[in-house]
Amino acid sequence: MSSYTPKTDLWIERSRLAGMLLGCVSYGVFFLLTVQSSIALVGPRHGGKIRGHRYALLLYVIITFVLRTISVAANAKYTEMIWINLRDAPGGPLALIENEMPYRINVLALSSGHIGEWLMQALLLHRCFALWNWVKCVTIPMITLFLAMIGLSIRIQMLASSGIAFYDIDVEPAYLCTQVGLNVIYTILVVYILLDMRNKMKAVMAQYDSSLYDTIVLMVVESAMGYSIFAIIFIVAFALHLNGITTLCFLSIGQVQGISQLFIILRVATGRAYTHEYWLSRAAPPTAIAFSGTVDITEEQTDEQGTRLEHNIVQTYSASAKAAEVDVCIV
Repeated sequence: MSSYTPKTDLWIERSRLAGMLLGCVSYGVFFLLTVQSSIALVGPRHGGKIRGHRYALLLYVIITFVLRTISVAANAKYTEMIWINLRDAPGGPLALIENEMPYRINVLALSSGHIGEWLMQALLLHRCFALWNWVKCVTIPMITLFLAMIGLSIRIQMLASSGIAFYDIDVEPAYLCTQVGLNVIYTILVVYILLDMRNKMKAVMAQYDSSLYDTIVLMVVESAMGYSIFAIIFIVAFALHLNGITTLCFLSIGQVQGISQLFIILRVATGRAYTHEYWLSRAAPPTAIAFSGTVDITEEQTDEQGTRLEHNIVQTYSASAKAAEVDVCIV
């Protein structure tokens, strides 16, 4: 009497289970930030800082949360199926992990995750375009990359629906590279325009407190850095066929991207993106009036000084309006 012993690879099996646990932990953080962001956007005390956009942002938060919940729930259900419902399937757990796409629940998890990633990237593009005043030299290349990313995503979902093993989808690294490229370009463009605004404000008002721009630049870089590092690890592991590390990253990367986005929304909605000193400086802007002793000047000199003063006031107003624009554009 012979007994059948399925092929095993304990590292792959452990990585699937550990990856699902890591994915649930990251989903818990994502859920907590979703609740906090929703409360901040609905509440009149904080949401007023971005009043004109808070309902659109709330809709974005809800939709991305629903899509990410579907993806995590589908992955969790299939993880259960691997060791419980289908534990006697030919090939054992290893075959179920390596050839997961014939089961439609995994196609659902992949598709819902990708659609959520489209929305997250669309929000990044909107921030970038608003800060750059929708100039074509920025919008056209970024939209082209965004459409290329969607095309690659659709191709991945078509291949997955055909039943091909996820680790054999060669388009996946290109899709991930496009996503990371969009994030890196977005970060560079946003940081550049914010630093340029800061320098212009300092040129107009010597005593201007630039902590607003410094804080937002740091916030944008921090948000992009976490996801970019995680995605690069995923890309390298996938390209080198390190299936264990690929599985660990795959089950959490969507939540990491969502967490990065929610951090910015939450901090801006609650006012934690700005320092207390910044709001004090905005409440008491420097005056353009100076008092001096009696001076005998000609009418022409008076007109010239008045014109210069008017020009400076216009410059100051323009720069201040641009600074206020950042409050809305950054979310």
